[in-house]
Amino acid sequence: MQKRLTGAMAGGLLALGLMAGAMAPLAAAAKTFTGEVGDSMCGVTHMESDAVACTRDCVKGGSDYALIVGDKALTLKVANAKLKAELNKLAGKKATVTGEEKGDTIVVTAVTAAK
Repeated sequence: MQKRLTGAMAGGLLALGLMAGAMAPLAAAAKTFTGEVGDSMCGVTHMESDAVACTRDCVKGGSDYALIVGDKALTLKVANAKLKAELNKLAGKKATVTGEEKGDTIVVTAVTAAK
């Protein structure tokens, strides 16, 4: 009987370990990115000559903020009004953004001026 119980306990622990391992990818780690604050409509090339005004105009028109990193525009999804206000202040400037990367989108959790 003791052998059966030990076997059942080992099987239960194995199943629990497999479930925990399968759930680990669900909790994505936050990453930090540095680039220029722009907008997703213009991407890496602004339609206006002034990057600050262009970014603010496009966002006012419904575009999402974006972080321009090299030749790539990463769309910034921001639910927090305080973070949106910070992005507005940093429009056209270098910023460091922290959040969860999902393809070409970052779900933003923090924004600061880049050093």
